[in-house]
Amino acid sequence: AKLISILSLLLGTTITISSNHWAMAWTGLEINTLAILPLISKPHHPRAIEAATKYFLVQAAASTLLLFSCTTNALFTGQWDITQLTHPISCLLLTTAISTKLGLVPFHFWFPEVLQGSSLMTGLLLATAMKFPPITLFLLTSSSLNYTLLTIMAIASAALGGWAGLNQTQIRKILAFSSISHLGWMTIIIIYNHKLTLITFYLYCMMTAAIFLTLKTTKSLKLSSMMAAWTKIPSLNAILMLTLLSLAGLPPLTGFLPKWLIIQELTKQGMTSTATIIALLSLLSLFFYLRLAYCATITLPPNSANYMKQWQTNKSVNTLTTTLITLTITLLPLSPMI
Repeated sequence: AKLISILSLLLGTTITISSNHWAMAWTGLEINTLAILPLISKPHHPRAIEAATKYFLVQAAASTLLLFSCTTNALFTGQWDITQLTHPISCLLLTTAISTKLGLVPFHFWFPEVLQGSSLMTGLLLATAMKFPPITLFLLTSSSLNYTLLTIMAIASAALGGWAGLNQTQIRKILAFSSISHLGWMTIIIIYNHKLTLITFYLYCMMTAAIFLTLKTTKSLKLSSMMAAWTKIPSLNAILMLTLLSLAGLPPLTGFLPKWLIIQELTKQGMTSTATIIALLSLLSLFFYLRLAYCATITLPPNSANYMKQWQTNKSVNTLTTTLITLTITLLPLSPMI
């Protein structure tokens, strides 16, 4: 069943990103939604079932809105081509539908709850692979999008992603708000530079994968368990601090590259005030990344004496995690060569 779900995810994504007709794009999104549901509900825990139900309802509503948008456009213009979406109402509905699928503010409420109810590996899929088809649709229809609405949602996402993550103790929820904040950075630049959006998305996926795989290795799900993770693999926990700071966008780590390029592009387009606002809002996110990094490496939990010391356990870190962490930390100096 897991193999069928994974293959269906690949099939749905491929159909959406390669389609030229709205019906096919919609079909790919539906296959994706149905394929991820068994993976979310697999633990058979009430939280997992609740997360799967929320995910299904939101994605079904967004897909219906997307289908309504392209049908309205076909009614007025006679076009089913993805790049020929020209009717103003259809453009507005499409922007809303894809934003709901991605989890942009103000359509973000489902995402932290769904991520919190999923396992770490399913959460990684939700935060990375499941974002790819909607972002591709954004890129294909960028000329048709309602840019005023998109800019407002992007700035609101950067603000709320940082603001709401401040009072969380569950790591998956913190990473969900981190994802919302990064989506704000991706959508602010989507009209002007497609390649920059894709670079930001790929680097975000790489950094998030490194963090999720590290958390899976140390079995950390909340801040208190993260504090005790140093007893399992001390070296991995120390490197986790650098990985988190890279996701925060601190130089000279990899995560600084997309933010640097986006601010540069916005300034070129004469949007200096927007660039300043979104750069200042990223300081909110930086605060909770610093808190995570602090908990991972410096803080000891108040009841540390109760934790069984695990220095002697032979835990090994797999090659994929090591490679991703290395790239997350060191890719910035290599970027001019790429």
